[in-house]
Amino acid sequence: MFSLLQKPSFSLSIIASALVLTGCGSSSSDDSDTGYIQVYNASANAPNIYLTVDEDLDEDDDEDIFEHTYSGVEYAQASSLLEIEKGDYYAELAYQIEDSTARDDLELLYQQPIELENDMVTMYVIAEDISSPNVLTYQLELIDDDEDDDDDLFNLRFLNLQQQYGDLDVYMSLDDETFNEAELVSSLGYTELTENQKFDQEDYKFYITASGMEEVLFESEEISFPYSSQYVISVRENQGADGSPFVIDLISKSNTIEYEPVGAKATYRVFNAIQENELLADYTGALDLFMETSSDTPDISNLAIGEFSERITTEHGDYSFAVNVAGTDIQLLKNHLITLSENDEKTIFFYTNEEYVDLDEDGDVDEDGDGIPDEIEIKVNSLVVENTATDSIYQHQINIVNLIDDEDFSAVTVYFVRSDELIENADNKKTVAFKNNDTLSLLNNTYDVFVVANVDSSDVILSSETLVLNEDSKALFLVLEADENMASGYNMQFVSQSVEE
Repeated sequence: MFSLLQKPSFSLSIIASALVLTGCGSSSSDDSDTGYIQVYNASANAPNIYLTVDEDLDEDDDEDIFEHTYSGVEYAQASSLLEIEKGDYYAELAYQIEDSTARDDLELLYQQPIELENDMVTMYVIAEDISSPNVLTYQLELIDDDEDDDDDLFNLRFLNLQQQYGDLDVYMSLDDETFNEAELVSSLGYTELTENQKFDQEDYKFYITASGMEEVLFESEEISFPYSSQYVISVRENQGADGSPFVIDLISKSNTIEYEPVGAKATYRVFNAIQENELLADYTGALDLFMETSSDTPDISNLAIGEFSERITTEHGDYSFAVNVAGTDIQLLKNHLITLSENDEKTIFFYTNEEYVDLDEDGDVDEDGDGIPDEIEIKVNSLVVENTATDSIYQHQINIVNLIDDEDFSAVTVYFVRSDELIENADNKKTVAFKNNDTLSLLNNTYDVFVVANVDSSDVILSSETLVLNEDSKALFLVLEADENMASGYNMQFVSQSVEE
């Protein structure tokens, strides 16, 4: 009943038991009336995927017929384990194409009959390009083994969804060991889900190589397994900033955790929103940026107002940034902490903020009572925004960045108005305060975009533009700035969040 997958030169001390065939060792009740479904969205350009389970496709009004549509599952996530009475059903997978998420308004992706059996999990995996998806179905036993608790064991399967690499080998070591001590625990082809294996409840690291090779293509951080639960580790393509081809998802009954490659690099770029100001007499509209304040050579040179830099890839970590007037030693900002996490893609927006000075700290900034603040100072600050790593072809993230510093209003509302809407009844809108950002997702359509502020109890349109979203569109930044060159004094621009070369 048991077989061992091993790297012959290493010991097998980390493996509590070997490959366990489905059905062995389970203490689940034979008279259970419950089956289970889990949906895992592994299609990088997919929107949220909705599951409907229907007992009878021809009966819509019979209260005795089971029919339910579950919450959408976003990319790189799995639903919780859904409990449904055993029996014969139809399963549908679909995605949203309009505002409604009612079943009849969803775009059907997949429909098949399904038999839910006692203590068995039907796992649906949506893989590859969502325009022509590969819908995979796996049958897993729900393991509820009393001996796992007694012996401090957990249960683990592996799933290979990295299409480009084909066959892979997966190794494990304890968290304080290296690949030299690791054991080969699975060899699996593309779309292959392994049988269950049992391991001691410890902290482990995982390594991935091409089949039969020794070069480590992926090493995980420490992953803890403190409970006698069952898990699936999915190997999929890395969508982040680092060059590693893999990330892994740890899928349990109730949640999904993504693990990046250890030592993964980070990527960032910079946007210059520092406006010229008489309080910045030496600044003429361009900046130099230094990742380390002790450096003599800028990492970004002569970046003009309203422009994005090229992307910079660097080691992850904490950095002390400095911003100078371009071509000079005059510092606008120094010793500014920026944290770049593993596999991160971030955009750093540098902007100015005017503040009234309260010299004697009595709360009065107009001591002479002439209605004008006695002193104003200007500060250069940053807003660090994490880029989205993926984007659906049917809906797109818009990240609104408000860099408008205006004493007449502290926030703006951005309306995305479709052809059958007006501003007052637009479904898609966001209110964003100065020096903040917020996101929303928009379905493919044409939108008239209005930036509105409330000034002296009246709504004022600061800027407007038309936005067309289709299958070729990308996730976007909507950057809002003051701009004296515009008739309104304000400007919006849409810029791709992608930091592709």
